[in-house]
Amino acid sequence: MADIASTDAPAAALAIGEVDDSTARLHRNLMIGIAAALVIAPFVAYPVFVMKVLCFALFALAFNLLLGYGGLLSFGHAAYFGMASYVSAYTAKHWGLTPELAILAGTGIAALLGLAFGALAIRRQGIYFAMITLALAQMAFFFSLQTPRFTGGEDGIQAVPRGKLLGLFSLADDRALYWLVAAVFMGGLLLIYRVIHSPFGQVCKAIRDNEPRAISLGYRASQYKLAVFVLSAGIAGLAGATKAIVFQLASLTDVHWSMSGEVVLMTLVGGLGTVFGPIVGAIVIVSMQNFLATLGAWVTVVQGVVFVICVLLFREGIVGMIAKWIKKPL
Repeated sequence: MADIASTDAPAAALAIGEVDDSTARLHRNLMIGIAAALVIAPFVAYPVFVMKVLCFALFALAFNLLLGYGGLLSFGHAAYFGMASYVSAYTAKHWGLTPELAILAGTGIAALLGLAFGALAIRRQGIYFAMITLALAQMAFFFSLQTPRFTGGEDGIQAVPRGKLLGLFSLADDRALYWLVAAVFMGGLLLIYRVIHSPFGQVCKAIRDNEPRAISLGYRASQYKLAVFVLSAGIAGLAGATKAIVFQLASLTDVHWSMSGEVVLMTLVGGLGTVFGPIVGAIVIVSMQNFLATLGAWVTVVQGVVFVICVLLFREGIVGMIAKWIKKPL
């Protein structure tokens, strides 16, 4: 069988033919629009709310990379989001690492955890794969619960210092921290976009659509699946580590199974298998949680109603439906 390097040439041809000039121009304009919105956002909205949206949007983008383009349904992505949050918070508070190093530490741990969990999970397919990821994530949750010296147990890690970026620029002010979060989000979005439209991304989509055929063509499907799993876990960890610095807190909520459910909801509402759908999904879900907080537990009911409506009326998700209307992939 051919290895990953030997498949770049034919896959590159696929990547070139996938996006025509008008679609590429549309995507470029959307990226510019997102960048412009990020510049304006802290002046027209509460910076902490926008940062929360960006962290969860990046988390949803990471999940969408795995499911929408890799075809792998994970019910345990909160493990990477939450453990990265704990590592980032712990290293910033107890080791005195600067915020960028704390975030990198959390991202690295999430990627390593993804490598270990992914190596086990990809041995199975379909619902069995999903159940393995859920079981492994529950192990991460109980580890967090039973190791209070590291995680703080039910209290979590509180009062995490935001510190100084590169040891020079204080991030105590919300707007100062916002620019770091915006840069992390934009970098993650551009990375995912590049991966999707690279030869590697084309092979992942081929494996998603017809794995036996991809294997018959010489691709080592297990290597590609593990690679996209680790990449997705790492980016999810980047989102979790950044969130810990923003809210100065890492808690059991970050690693709980319900967090995995939330990211699935964001992705499906926005549009599975679309580049920009998870961003819209995150905006919708986080906005509902924020502005309907006075409803208490009824927020979950409202989310359920919105999800049902989206499934019935927008089966491809909000962005997926728009893409269908304009007949261009988004």
